Amino acid sequence: MTFCIAAGLFLQVAVQTGTHILFGILGGILFEKAGNTNLGTEGMMLMGASIGYFTGITTGNPAAAVIAAGLAGAAGAFIYAFITVTLRGNQVVTGLVLTTFGTGISSYLGKTLTATPLPQAVTQPFTHCAVPLLSKIPVLGPMLFDQSPYIYFSVLLAVLLFCYYRFTRLGLNVRAIGENPAAADASGINVSLYKYVHVLGGGFVCGLGGAYLSLVFVPRWQENITAGAGWISVALVIFCTWNPLKAILAAWAFGALKGLMFKCQNLFIGAHAIALPPQLLDMIPYLATIIVLVVMGLRFKKENQGPAALGKSYFREER
Repeated sequence: MTFCIAAGLFLQVAVQTGTHILFGILGGILFEKAGNTNLGTEGMMLMGASIGYFTGITTGNPAAAVIAAGLAGAAGAFIYAFITVTLRGNQVVTGLVLTTFGTGISSYLGKTLTATPLPQAVTQPFTHCAVPLLSKIPVLGPMLFDQSPYIYFSVLLAVLLFCYYRFTRLGLNVRAIGENPAAADASGINVSLYKYVHVLGGGFVCGLGGAYLSLVFVPRWQENITAGAGWISVALVIFCTWNPLKAILAAWAFGALKGLMFKCQNLFIGAHAIALPPQLLDMIPYLATIIVLVVMGLRFKKENQGPAALGKSYFREER
């Protein structure tokens, strides 16, 4: 019984630790399914975290804080879309610049946010909401049915995106653009419009991921609050093979590794305690990500590969 309680609590924390990664992965899928490689996920998450926190302490309205965070991420994505879609700029360089830009904005706002706590009116709606009966299921109950509404929303969003890409005409059009934008254009699909909508949507979702950290998970302002989560999200998009449902498992697995890192801070061998360096433990989730990507690269099946036109700017004149 004690083991079930401990396992349930560990998995519950793993889900909480991986939720912002899930938002980052879903945002990345929105980018890449439309054929755009965006390395600016970290910057958009930081923009969402800082703007969301600032709005929260200014208005005291949790909905306004979340929406503002999403719009901040979308604003960063609009800069990226204008340069890469309209001006046909280099996608990789633009994404890197966006990360630098978002980091600068969050650092600038952070100077005024550190000493100001969020009002309870903002944090209260995001506290745990246990589902009656289901939350009492051993192990899986606390993990799946005793979480913040923000976490429930992240799972719902992943399911909706899966259905969107798999079962709707619009989703099929996006997949066609990612594979062959010239053929999609020839069939009457507005390639630029689809790219803009999905890049902005991806930025909005990344902003929500940043807001989860500053409004729900921490919830207070910390410098560089994402701690590289945007880069991990970019890598895990490949790991989950651009599948929103697999993104849930990938994000939660990363959260479990982060939780395991805290569990391993003090190991006992017999009667002797061994304190592992925290820097070494910090490497575990990132090292695991690198190993997984290497293995995936060696065993990539054709059906699990990314969109064929990923990272390539589309020139209609060359059609």
